Amino acid sequence: MPPDDLARLAKRLDGRLSSTAAERLRTARDASPAVGTPRAVVSPAHVRDVVTLVRWARRTGVPLTARAAGTSLDGESVPVDGGIVVDFGGWNRCRSIDPVERIARVEPGLVNRDLQRRAAREGLFFPPNPGSSDRSTIGGNVATNASGPRSFRYGPTRAWVRGVSAVLGTGETVTWGTAAPKRSMGPDLAALLVGSEGTLALLTEIRVGLAPLPERRLGLLVPWAPEQPWAGLLRFARGPDGRSLSALEYLDPRAAAALRGSVAGAGSADHGLLLLEIESTEAREERRALRGVERMLRSAGADGPILRFPDAEELWRIRGAAGSAIDPGGSPRVREDVAVPRARIDELRRRLDRIAAAEGVPMVLYGHLGEASLHPNFGVDPLSPKGRRIRAKILRAAQALGGTASAEHGIGSIKRRFVPAEIDAPGLRVLRELKRIFDPDGILNPGKLYPPGGRAPSRSPSATAASGLRRG
Repeated sequence: MPPDDLARLAKRLDGRLSSTAAERLRTARDASPAVGTPRAVVSPAHVRDVVTLVRWARRTGVPLTARAAGTSLDGESVPVDGGIVVDFGGWNRCRSIDPVERIARVEPGLVNRDLQRRAAREGLFFPPNPGSSDRSTIGGNVATNASGPRSFRYGPTRAWVRGVSAVLGTGETVTWGTAAPKRSMGPDLAALLVGSEGTLALLTEIRVGLAPLPERRLGLLVPWAPEQPWAGLLRFARGPDGRSLSALEYLDPRAAAALRGSVAGAGSADHGLLLLEIESTEAREERRALRGVERMLRSAGADGPILRFPDAEELWRIRGAAGSAIDPGGSPRVREDVAVPRARIDELRRRLDRIAAAEGVPMVLYGHLGEASLHPNFGVDPLSPKGRRIRAKILRAAQALGGTASAEHGIGSIKRRFVPAEIDAPGLRVLRELKRIFDPDGILNPGKLYPPGGRAPSRSPSATAASGLRRG
């Protein structure tokens, strides 16, 4: 690329282009161990800027990586060396809410919690609530299908995307989806962009469905012995006694210790904790639901005190405040998000315990138990040989049990080589053909999601830099 090409690009944009060391350093990494070296950062002012940028990238072969909050955990928003970061952090408006159709039109940089606050004014809420909802954006939630605790009842982010506006890798603008409650117009094109990690298009607007705010939300905190099986609990939770549950979370004894400091009577230190939420419309219904859930817990083997939080938000606030101890930011560790069929959850736990014992590395385990989705954290440098080996063992264990290497964090650059274990050769061929149609020059977030070794399009002079992780 000619040295003055960035200057010419900057003159064609109404938004800001920066190549300062500070801006490049700020956008070089996300919450994962992956690190890139961007050439510049563009903050587009409007959709026309995005189109201009994509057309310029096609001409020059410089790859583009979308970014907003940078909370992704597998390198999804880390630019390849020499690429351009497209910073949508300033695109943070909720443009409108239709309380009748229960649809919000939002920009990709809107923080999840800010949408929740805006929707609450209409008596509504957005069900997906990742643990990073105070920082993660709707665009990032859609890009990785991140969901959070409430997906036990409401399903993942994918179930709540009603439509998108985007710029394809061809430079074309598209608007897909409809506000109509029912539609049978062929395959759902908007759904293709959910979980695509910015490899197919740059999202410029997202239309998401909203649900009525529950009138009552009761939180429960329940001690759970580490040796107590989970499968029976999950079977009961899927039955009549669990119909009122919107969340069923687990913290192992190490993780629970951080929360016990704020809650008296939460069981002994050698127990883990279950966190549950019951939704209801009025007091009598809540009492009936509580009796059913308590019956479910006792039948599954819970024998300790069941602590009640009349407002479940208090429970989640305490859980969030303990988060720095449960999930300590900045400490080197392998952090994963595997899931398996519910009937095989106990075998997954046993395999994780064996990995920790064999590697001699402490593990902290927590996650969305109701969906058999666990977040094992191993205290080891993820870029070290041992860290890479542990990650591979975790992912292969889940896949061997008929599960997945990623329940909600995505694939990014870190898990690409594990994709073929879940998606067969015809499926991978379809994915790569879709990539060529959406992004014929391979300029959109190369080196992510698609397994290495495939014949993927790219004129990018730096695309090969994304094939592995660099130390940072």
